[in-house]
Amino acid sequence: MSGYTDIRAGGWVARLPESWRPYALLMRLDRPIGSWLLFLPGLWAFAMVAPSWGTGLWLTFLFGLGAVLMRGAGCVVNDLWDRDLDRKVERTAGRPLASGAVRPKQALAFLLGVLLVSFLILLQLNRAAIILGVLSLVPIALYPLAKRVTDFPQAMLGLVFSWAAPMGYAAVTGGLDVAAIALWAAGFFWILGYDTIYAHQDREDDALVGIRSTALHFGERTRPFLAACYAATVSLLALSGWLAGLSAWFLPALALPAALLIRQIAMLDIRDPALCLRLFKANREVGLAIALAFLVGRL
Repeated sequence: MSGYTDIRAGGWVARLPESWRPYALLMRLDRPIGSWLLFLPGLWAFAMVAPSWGTGLWLTFLFGLGAVLMRGAGCVVNDLWDRDLDRKVERTAGRPLASGAVRPKQALAFLLGVLLVSFLILLQLNRAAIILGVLSLVPIALYPLAKRVTDFPQAMLGLVFSWAAPMGYAAVTGGLDVAAIALWAAGFFWILGYDTIYAHQDREDDALVGIRSTALHFGERTRPFLAACYAATVSLLALSGWLAGLSAWFLPALALPAALLIRQIAMLDIRDPALCLRLFKANREVGLAIALAFLVGRL
């Protein structure tokens, strides 16, 4: 399509067999930022409580692979719900289900295959993590509905994309405690903020087709809302580190991700969809900087 889209059909995706390409695009494999953002809260948990490098690296591998698959599964579910709406929105009209490149029955069969492989990976974890992994399917399935019934569908996405924090914590410790809940809450507010930035790409089209979002709800007041979300994120990260007994080095190390978040607030221009996408993608570096801060706090 000639209009604005974030689909990247070129690059390595273009070198796949032709019959595979629509499924790669359906899983958003052309845009790995979503997998990174789903995975990073789990990395925070490993950096904070993993008892050894070996355990941390093994769980990082499992969660990384699982994040790619589950992000893909979530995208399939989302696109099945939204295929009629996606045809009316410039950025999403080229998605495989909206464009007809993949039929709904094909997408459902593909979804079952992705979920089966994801479940086999989940079985490598302990009982507590397995239970949390299965429970994650509920908010994943409900997220596409949220944008039809509330101005805060980003809150549902925050619940989904922060799930790796408690799940990763449980994978290490066998359970949850107050530090894990604080880490989960930090991830929730981080995601609530950055997905509001993301939603500003579609603000005008969403208003026309009846999709609701925090971007539409706050509009010109997005900057203070974003500042509140990111302030809560940094405060809850500091609380989780304190509850986990990290060293005094942890708080100074949090200055880097805090500065990166402040930069997003300062640069935000809700009328520039390309800038909104760049600021959204910059959260990969924020998440990695947070993981680094937790590692520094273990010194």
